[in-house]
Amino acid sequence: MFTGIIQAVGRIRDNEELGDGLRIKVEAPTMQLDSVKIGDSIAINGACMTVVEVDDRYFKVEVSAESLNKTANLDGWGHVNLEKALRVGDRLDGHIVSGHVDGVGEIELFEKQAESYRLVIRCPMKLGKFLAYKGSIAVDGVSLTINSVEDVPAGTRVSINIIPHTFENTIFKYAKVRDLVNIEVDTIARYVERMNSLSH
Repeated sequence: MFTGIIQAVGRIRDNEELGDGLRIKVEAPTMQLDSVKIGDSIAINGACMTVVEVDDRYFKVEVSAESLNKTANLDGWGHVNLEKALRVGDRLDGHIVSGHVDGVGEIELFEKQAESYRLVIRCPMKLGKFLAYKGSIAVDGVSLTINSVEDVPAGTRVSINIIPHTFENTIFKYAKVRDLVNIEVDTIARYVERMNSLSH
């Protein structure tokens, strides 16, 4: 379980084939890896992964073919958002994030507005029923609030405000139009949809 509050920006520095998947090395010198041990969970761009090797500057995880097929940007060598798993007693400053990516969205607009930034993402149509005005969404593992929702023929378009702190401390500072991003819908919305479907 995670909160969507990013603890560090790391960088994938190496990957090697592991059957149909990959073993990837993530360089993360600012993440305080001294408290991480083999078997711990770390969310990489919102996808929960298990640590299989670690030292004070990097860690390695094994990414299955299924995870590679259902996520974006875990097979490259770019910057990634990182968050250690939530521990009992920790503060929940974002929202409940499971680390299970529901779909891949595409950035349609990313522009500066005053001190903040406006981010517009087109999400897969199957996720539209879970997205609501002022609801929560995790984008590449970042807990965010939806400012508007619009259903369009190619999916569901959400508009989000990115404050300067979030911009500077996540991979949003590298984001551009047409980038693919990992999307996780709000856990509560998922349960409400399930209960609603059973009541009909």
